[in-house]
Amino acid sequence: MIDTLAASLGLTPGDPAFWMPLVFMGLLLLLIVAGIVLDGFDIGVGVLLQLAPSEMRGRMMGLLSPWRDANEFWPLLGIGLFCAAFPFAWGSVFSKLYGPLACMGFGMLLRSVSFEFRIRARNEHKPRWIVGFWLGSVLTAVGQGAVLGRVATGYQSDAGYGWFSIFTGVCAIAAYALLGACWLVMRVDGDLQRRAVAWARHATRWTSVGMVAVAVALGLANSGVFYRWSDDSHLGLAVAVWVAMLLCFVGIEMLLARLPGRADRFDWLPFLLCVLLYVLMLAGLTYSFFPYLILDDLTIWDGSGAVASMRLVLAGAVIGGPVVLIFNVLAYRTVFGRERRAAAQPVLPQP
Repeated sequence: MIDTLAASLGLTPGDPAFWMPLVFMGLLLLLIVAGIVLDGFDIGVGVLLQLAPSEMRGRMMGLLSPWRDANEFWPLLGIGLFCAAFPFAWGSVFSKLYGPLACMGFGMLLRSVSFEFRIRARNEHKPRWIVGFWLGSVLTAVGQGAVLGRVATGYQSDAGYGWFSIFTGVCAIAAYALLGACWLVMRVDGDLQRRAVAWARHATRWTSVGMVAVAVALGLANSGVFYRWSDDSHLGLAVAVWVAMLLCFVGIEMLLARLPGRADRFDWLPFLLCVLLYVLMLAGLTYSFFPYLILDDLTIWDGSGAVASMRLVLAGAVIGGPVVLIFNVLAYRTVFGRERRAAAQPVLPQP
């Protein structure tokens, strides 16, 4: 398959002009997965803030404090890598996504500002910044969901497709709420954990509706994608992916129905299944579009830069990659563990 693909481009598999765009595409997908998982639970907890009682909101934001700076790193690095590796594509792609990207960018900015200002604000002003962090999280989720809706419909701009992008934005809020709630289930206990279980069970329904809608729209709006998934030679793969995603949804629902209580030792599993679900969705989208950045118009080789430029970017990634990895291992080493509460200080008798 690789030899055939290279020959169709007039290249050989060992030619840097062939394999370098593939390497960068693989790195970009890894960054997207890291952003969905590691920045995703951050966005999800932010989305859930207004559903929690006021006395719990400060605790929920405090849970995010150790990883806030690292979480913001992933989407920015992904955008930077895409622009550097595919200089002839980012203009065409981003020009079709101005609205969703502007919404996402404003949401990220509002989240960062609100989080930092809340730490420094007086007690009576903290609720305002909590609302700002919630609003920024909602806008970020809506922007990313709208991007997914635009990509799935081939960037078509008719009125119906615009409403579909808004719908996927709403479903993205539920998807991030599900991820954030499952992270809280794994991370905390007591009343907050019970509330997180209820939030996750409600969000599961809308997440499943959104994923089915994206899959249907992707097939109906793009005949090539529909043929790829419905062809006899690929039907087995399609069935396997759908069955795996269905099992993830069923597993999440069954575990949440038993939490807290009988399944306490498996409180980490809903989060893991949620991550697996989103990875499967991303893998399906990648398979549907490969090797195009814009379906039937622009391939990854059409959009990639000169080999010398890609070598320079790849050298930077090879040098900087270990540094980033070490930083994030240190930053995320406790992200999946149970919350550690400070021991209560004994009250000394007054003289």
